[in-house]
Amino acid sequence: MFAYPSHSILRQRLLRACFIAVLSLFHAGASAAPVVAPSKDEVLTAMHRATAFMLEKASNEGGYVWFYLPDFSRRWGELEAKKSMIWIQPPGTGSMGHLFLDAYHATGDEYYYRAAESVAVALIRGQHPSGGWNYVVDFAGEDSLRQWYATVGRNAWRLEEFQHYYGNATFDDGGTAECAKFLLRLFVEKHDAKYRPALDKALRFVLDSQYAVGGWPQRFPLMSEFSHHGRPDYTPFITLNDNVASENIDFLIKCYQALGETRLLDPIRRGMDCYLAAQQGPEQPGWALQYTLDLKPAGARTYEPCGLVTHTTASCIEDLMQFYRLTGDKKYLGRIPEALAWLEKVRSPKEIVPEGRTHPTFLEVGTGKPIYLHRRGSNVFNGEYYTDGDPHHIITHYGSFRAVDVAGLRGRLEKIKAAPVSELTKDSPLLSSVPLPRYFTLGNPDYNVYDEKAGEDQAKLGFRAKQLLARLNSDGYWPVPIRYTSHPYTRDGSKQPVDGDYCETKVGDETDTSPFPDPSPAVGISTGAYIRNMGVLIEYLTHAK
Repeated sequence: MFAYPSHSILRQRLLRACFIAVLSLFHAGASAAPVVAPSKDEVLTAMHRATAFMLEKASNEGGYVWFYLPDFSRRWGELEAKKSMIWIQPPGTGSMGHLFLDAYHATGDEYYYRAAESVAVALIRGQHPSGGWNYVVDFAGEDSLRQWYATVGRNAWRLEEFQHYYGNATFDDGGTAECAKFLLRLFVEKHDAKYRPALDKALRFVLDSQYAVGGWPQRFPLMSEFSHHGRPDYTPFITLNDNVASENIDFLIKCYQALGETRLLDPIRRGMDCYLAAQQGPEQPGWALQYTLDLKPAGARTYEPCGLVTHTTASCIEDLMQFYRLTGDKKYLGRIPEALAWLEKVRSPKEIVPEGRTHPTFLEVGTGKPIYLHRRGSNVFNGEYYTDGDPHHIITHYGSFRAVDVAGLRGRLEKIKAAPVSELTKDSPLLSSVPLPRYFTLGNPDYNVYDEKAGEDQAKLGFRAKQLLARLNSDGYWPVPIRYTSHPYTRDGSKQPVDGDYCETKVGDETDTSPFPDPSPAVGISTGAYIRNMGVLIEYLTHAK
């Protein structure tokens, strides 16, 4: 039976990976001698301690970044952040708000509702006048944010989306959708009118930015004066990359579900139908990362060339199957078999594909030839990305190969085609009255590693909860290795390359501010680890008898 997702497909995958990591960490111990599971009071006390630390020590006026050193001397989101900044991209500020609401639902403790309200204050303060959010908010003001973009952002060689300060908002990486869904949940919780204006602004942002054909740009309001490394700016293009379309559709569905606004049905349907229009012809029936407004594949960042994209095609197939479950309309399944056959056809030869991968990422429109990604130089000022047909000596921070489970997709397609439409759609919020999911950070029953029908999970949950309580340190946080670091900004990069081959490294020379693996990682504070571990404890509470 299909269970309507409690969050987007992207977040399902991320959270599933987090929970799998927790399982693998504790699996060996779970089969050892029985461990006495913690009491409910012990779990509630630990949750409160961990939350108090985040609120009192890590929070910046209600907002959060991703990682902190224990003395808070350095902190990071996707890039190193100033102390005055908060991060929007998950698992940032909006994700923390969702976790607080989940904890409130699990415990009934108003402490967590107040924590969620503190997140809302930060997000409303950082909301762009148009209604969306940028990747990052700087409470020190516009000049401080511009200075960060002109230094740290400008020198992040592989993070081209930070090299310009656009001054608008973005749908990239689910940040705007994450925050908008949180404000929706917070408003619905107690119908507190003070949250409705910000929610309405976010909803208007999603509606105003939608093109007539149904897709969305990566950034909005549209900006025309920027170029990208000498090419036209890609951010107005219709974007499927990083689940821009599916996140926006999911937000609109949740607004319809919770607010009952029938005006949202047309933009929801147009958003879904854009997938059908964007699928290419019978010779190459796949999808691209983004499109021009006449739905021709287009490039984006300089290591995202114009081409058809295998993992995006797989994601679009999953989304189309989801649209069928939501609507019962078979048109969303119509050309999936073509796309699956094409994915099977364009598999990489075994002799060149890295272990664990199956397909090239990019394929040239028309010829179908694989496109591989390279770079030369040492920083953003002297370096450049380029593409060719050579699968060797490729960049490592963005994959030239992907793992695509064609057989799994085909199996899911056959399963839903064989199921009665009435059974598949009975929990669809588009066709019946369905409340918003109670939890947003615990995973979806279709994807969650926890099987609610398996009694042995009670013991596993108890073991993991016990371990988490033991690992909570005296300061009140779960210490984790911060496996990435970055060069602090000291100066702009030189126009002459420094010695060394930086093609296969995560970072260039010492002026490159991009994050890279830390060979001796510091132990610090992780917002993602807090969310993940609190999720385990919430899961334990919801299953405890």
